[in-house]
Amino acid sequence: MGTHINLPTSGTQCIGAYLAEAEGKPKGGLVVIQEIFGVNAHIRSVADRFAAMGYTAVAPAFFDHLETGVEMDYSDASMAKGRQLVTELGLDRAVEDVASAAEAIASAGKIGTVGYCWGGTVAFLSAIRLGLPSVSYYGARNVPFLGEKLQAPVMFHFGEEDPSIPPAMVAKHRDMLPQMDVYTYPGAGHAFNRDIDPGHYHQVSAELALKRTMAFFDKYLAA
Repeated sequence: MGTHINLPTSGTQCIGAYLAEAEGKPKGGLVVIQEIFGVNAHIRSVADRFAAMGYTAVAPAFFDHLETGVEMDYSDASMAKGRQLVTELGLDRAVEDVASAAEAIASAGKIGTVGYCWGGTVAFLSAIRLGLPSVSYYGARNVPFLGEKLQAPVMFHFGEEDPSIPPAMVAKHRDMLPQMDVYTYPGAGHAFNRDIDPGHYHQVSAELALKRTMAFFDKYLAA
């Protein structure tokens, strides 16, 4: 199981983070970037899973800038609050926090990011602005940034039944970033990796996406 640490930010405030360390010498390090629901049990389990596969993982509690210890379920009320929090936080501050988190685990080796939903877009921006190899799961906010220059490779995962990311949006990723892997998953909707949420989890797609994700990190971080 992981531990709680504090991360410095560009201001005077520290934010919390969940740290899951790999046993033995790590293959590298990963910044795990949350959905809009905070560093909840699911995100901690994702970090633990990457640590079990050899990567030291840290999940920054971005919302600590606004409200300490946010952990939410997947109710409509939580959805509304999460959307309010990410709007107030902004993407620029989140990317700065990713940089701080990456520095905190620099001893693990090469660092990458993996993000989900809102975090999928933050992960994409981390490849653009921080030069970190990144995997973006169902980032519905990606499109405005597709024209920015990438400084590191990125992999994208989308569910084909995701109403928030229609096929035309996925096509823009392929058209504007033809050199990057853009995968779609039949039968999967939004948040198909969220294995504690039966309404969204799509096991076959999640397992295949994880296999591709680990191959990406083994290539760009462990190698």
